[in-house]
Amino acid sequence: MANNEETRDWKQLRDSLDGLETRLQKVTVDMERSMIADYVQLLNRPASLLWRNLLAGTARGIGIAIGFTFFAATILYLLKLLGALNLPIIGDYIADIVKIVQNQLEGKSY
Repeated sequence: MANNEETRDWKQLRDSLDGLETRLQKVTVDMERSMIADYVQLLNRPASLLWRNLLAGTARGIGIAIGFTFFAATILYLLKLLGALNLPIIGDYIADIVKIVQNQLEGKSY
């Protein structure tokens, strides 16, 4: 009976070690997929890291500037259309805003 329990204990140990090995293999594959080695190598070369961050920041800045330009142009276009409708109070207010913006774009002071 003791032999049976010992065999069962060894089988449980073997099963748990097999499960652990499977998990370790999965973690290894996940780490390879996440490219940790490349990240560590990048951290060991600060000049490359600075260069990449500079390029990324420049691209983000240009993207924001272009996006805001399109957004502002669309808003101004819509305001101009609303001003053309001659709405009593809102129309005058919008027309003043459009005039101010156009004067600023032309370099004149209002």
